[in-house]
Amino acid sequence: MATHSGISGLVKVAANTVAEVTSWTLDQSNSLIEDTAMGDTARTYLAGLDEFSASIEVFWDESDTNGQVALTPGSSVTLILYPEGADSGDTYYTGTALVTSHSVSGSFDGMITASIGATYTGAVTTSTV
Repeated sequence: MATHSGISGLVKVAANTVAEVTSWTLDQSNSLIEDTAMGDTARTYLAGLDEFSASIEVFWDESDTNGQVALTPGSSVTLILYPEGADSGDTYYTGTALVTSHSVSGSFDGMITASIGATYTGAVTTSTV
C-alpha cells in the first residue's frame, strides 16, 4: 500500500498553477433520497446525486493573477487538484467549479492567508498525468 507526502501537491486553474498553496481539500458527498413508506419499521433511503466541493488555503499573493486572483466568487474555472504532484503516473482530480468564497485574513505575528471555497458543477474526474 502506497502513502504520499503532501509536499509535492499543487492546485491549478486550467493550465496555471496557483501560487503559495499550503493545503487543499476535496469533499465528495451524496444526497440521500428517503423512500420510507407507511408500514415500514425503519427509515430507508436510496442514493441520490453526488456533490463535490473544494477548499484551498494559500499564503496571500496579490500578484498571482492567473491563480489566486482568478479564483473570485462567482467565477467558473477548471479546477485541478494534484495530491502528489504532476509527474508522470501521478493522480489528479479535475472538473468545472464555481468559486463560492474567497477570504483573506492576517495578524500582526503571522502570514497573510487566504481561504478559497468552490463547488464543482458536475462530476469530478480522477485521472493520471
